[in-house]
Amino acid sequence: MHARKSDRRLPRTVLLLGWVSFFADVSSEMIYPLIPLFVVGVLGASATTLGGIEGGAAFLVAIVTAWAGWRSDRHRRRVPYVRVGYGLPVLGKSLIALATAWPMVLAGRLTDRLGKGLRGSPRDALMVDATSQDMRGRAFGFHRAMDTGGALVGVLASAALLWWLTGSPQTATDNAPAHAESAGTYRLIFAIAAALGLISLAIAFLVRDTHPKAQPDTLPDAPTTQQSADHSRFPASYWRTVALLLVFSLANSSDAFILLRARDTGLTAWAVVLAYAAYNAIYALVSYPAGVISDRINRWHVVTLGWAVYAITYAGFALTGATAVWPLLTLYGVYMALTDGVGKALVADHAPQGRRGTALGLFSMANGLTMLLASILGGLLWDHAGPKATFGAGAAIATLAVILVLILRPRPANATDPS
Repeated sequence: MHARKSDRRLPRTVLLLGWVSFFADVSSEMIYPLIPLFVVGVLGASATTLGGIEGGAAFLVAIVTAWAGWRSDRHRRRVPYVRVGYGLPVLGKSLIALATAWPMVLAGRLTDRLGKGLRGSPRDALMVDATSQDMRGRAFGFHRAMDTGGALVGVLASAALLWWLTGSPQTATDNAPAHAESAGTYRLIFAIAAALGLISLAIAFLVRDTHPKAQPDTLPDAPTTQQSADHSRFPASYWRTVALLLVFSLANSSDAFILLRARDTGLTAWAVVLAYAAYNAIYALVSYPAGVISDRINRWHVVTLGWAVYAITYAGFALTGATAVWPLLTLYGVYMALTDGVGKALVADHAPQGRRGTALGLFSMANGLTMLLASILGGLLWDHAGPKATFGAGAAIATLAVILVLILRPRPANATDPS
């Protein structure tokens, strides 16, 4: 009885990685909501350029994630990638703090995202290795909750610094226009964020490699031992799962457009960041329960609900005014909590045990390419047809993804799913 109770505790590896991500996101989210405001409002770049920067950064993450996942499977060492991956963002944020033109922001974002790509799949595979299948959703839910809790702290710190440094009201006035923040204000916050990233790097040095938990596969479509040993094959359910997830990612342009939209409604920079904090608060609160629920029912039910929430949110942003930004960003947090960690668990469920790093990396690579396309398309629509076109297209593609899942999804990805 006691042994069983002990087995339900999250392993030390998962807990440590949660704290690493917590402090990494304190650092990252201090600057992320400010980047679109800095690039477009201070450096004078277009929305298409912004979409290219963020989409390119996402694609680099995807390419490097696939490579790092494959290498960590091949050499059975994941921790070195995690450590380097949490070190490079410190350099990337420093470059952004020094930026005087958008290409320097691009260089900083690519350096930052190179780190994310190196750590992503090896870190996720470390968590899968350390957990049994019936607690995998809980582990990823815990990690997303810690990650997003750090994001909330970072966003609140950023909003407080902006308010303190500028003293501007929540919305634009004649005395305090919406774009009154100086380049120096942004750069100071970027520099503070870079320094805080060192805490995450220090904790990463406490993480150790772990061996996969031995357990029988109980999934209806689980790969056989022979398939697990075959390094050239993934089961059909894996590819179908990835294909359906990628349809949705074509709708999922950079969140920078949401922040830009909030700014366009007349909110000042600190108010935009504070509204983004509401998103992070809901994301953090719902992530762990969503992971727990996905361990008990078919994960597709949770993901599909999240996509439906996304479609509703994007439709709202197509028509929003300043007063609707707050509730819509809160709703957006629900979507992220229902899909992010659960989506990764869904991919891992259909991957052979010895190739989970590769499986997660391949998915991330394809996901990054589709997000690059979505972000460039979003920027082009914004510049040529307005923000309503950007958000309307996202809502339409997300609705299509929901319909396709209802028709084509693989058999239940949870052994405990009663359906």
